[in-house]
Amino acid sequence: MEKHSSPMPEPKDQSSNSWLTALSVYAHRRVVTMVFLGFSAGLPFLLVFSTLSAWLSEAGVERSAIGFFSWVGITFSIKVLWAPVVDNLALPGLTRHLGARRSWMLLAQVGLFVGLLGMAATDPAESLWTMAAWAVWVAFCSATQDICIDAYRIESAEDDLQAAMAASYIFGYRFALLIAGAGALFIADSADWESAYNVMALAMLVGLCTTLLIKEPSHGSQTRWGALEQSLLENLSGLPQGSAANKLQRALIMVYAPFHAFFAEYGRHALVLLVFIGMFRISDITMGVMANPFYLELGFSKSEIAGVAKAFGFGMTILGSAIGGVLVIKMGIMRPLLLTAVLVVLTNLLFALMAQKGPDLTWLAWVISADNLAGGMSNVVFIAFLSSLVNRHYTATQYALFSSLMTLPGKFFGGFSGVLVDAVGYSWFFVYAAATGLPAVFLVLFLIKHRIATQKVV
Repeated sequence: MEKHSSPMPEPKDQSSNSWLTALSVYAHRRVVTMVFLGFSAGLPFLLVFSTLSAWLSEAGVERSAIGFFSWVGITFSIKVLWAPVVDNLALPGLTRHLGARRSWMLLAQVGLFVGLLGMAATDPAESLWTMAAWAVWVAFCSATQDICIDAYRIESAEDDLQAAMAASYIFGYRFALLIAGAGALFIADSADWESAYNVMALAMLVGLCTTLLIKEPSHGSQTRWGALEQSLLENLSGLPQGSAANKLQRALIMVYAPFHAFFAEYGRHALVLLVFIGMFRISDITMGVMANPFYLELGFSKSEIAGVAKAFGFGMTILGSAIGGVLVIKMGIMRPLLLTAVLVVLTNLLFALMAQKGPDLTWLAWVISADNLAGGMSNVVFIAFLSSLVNRHYTATQYALFSSLMTLPGKFFGGFSGVLVDAVGYSWFFVYAAATGLPAVFLVLFLIKHRIATQKVV
């Protein structure tokens, strides 16, 4: 069983490593690169969700049909199904010249460019099914690009840079959400929706040009057949070499190997890690579903919500991301992971207090600031933790598994948030949302106490 090629080192003597030195990590060339790749990853997301919903609504599409379009989001949660293909299949011509990660990244970005142009050229009032097909295509290409960028991020830098890489990625991603959200709406209002989506397609050239300019990371052959695969093959019944059945058997082994490698490496603790990954973001995802309805029902105007969210929410998320990256450099991963898990619980309780105070704009600013600061920190630290778990022979597949798991439970429980608010009111709902974060806190303590995977990330 082959281990990680670059395990996370123990933290250096923190007294000799100033905070200024820790902050200088954000000037690293590979860290800066992640801003542009993060932008490329974030841009398509809203264009198949809320921005598209606004277009469909203005075009007179029925609300029920608009609701069905949200199913496009399932694509991002099942990307693990084709991640093994990205991990193993060489693209004719492209892979030889660009390398495994960049070739797939470029293919996905070209697909996004074409897909957004296709959406721009489609009138949803006349061709709703065509628009749906283009939206699914864009979501599929976007999820594929996510697989590639995650793999590139993990493979292109040592583990002690991963938190800073994640922070830069989040900055680019969040900036892209502003462009694809408010920017697209502004263009549509000034011109039309076709122009808005054409501009968004052109904005994808940022990612495409970045892919062409960066270097391929060092990693094993993407069409590898190593010791693990060979041992798995030897444990199965032999088939004639080169036969169709043998080729199918080998392909299935290459799909199975990343999952086998994870469970073989972490043994009986593998399920604990997967449960923790699924539980870590339940609290903030569950709360987030009802945040905007809560603000409105509390008595805040849409302009007040938008103003505070833009001024404080965006800035605090970026600040939190930067702080999270520095904390990992100074303290390792596990202590910041525990800290942020606790902060997420506490910030949800602030919403419960705000429900008692009414529409106080100062409280709104404080609560949104605290929530986004904690969210930015926790996202960066958690991404660094997940990156440290990945076996670099199977980067794309294992990280796709983790990233799918970290959102699915939260999305499931978030679906019941409206029912809970109707039953118990907002104050108790936010207490419940905070309570759903407690298992993650206890699981972090369990991981630290039993040193499960922490030899790599403490």
